[in-house]
Amino acid sequence: MPFIQINQLDGMDPESKSRVIEAVTAAYAEAAGKDPAKVWVLVNDMPHDSFGIGGRVVG
Repeated sequence: MPFIQINQLDGMDPESKSRVIEAVTAAYAEAAGKDPAKVWVLVNDMPHDSFGIGGRVVG
């Protein structure tokens, strides 16, 4: 069972998140020749103040 994790800054609305999960599942299943029903996708929302780029907090 493939397990795909996506780490992103929070703020994506539920409808967009659902589309991302559907698209990632379909793309992986097609590319890897796997059954989409067995592909797991987890979206981890990170608070802006808990993430940094270039030594600076994003939030």
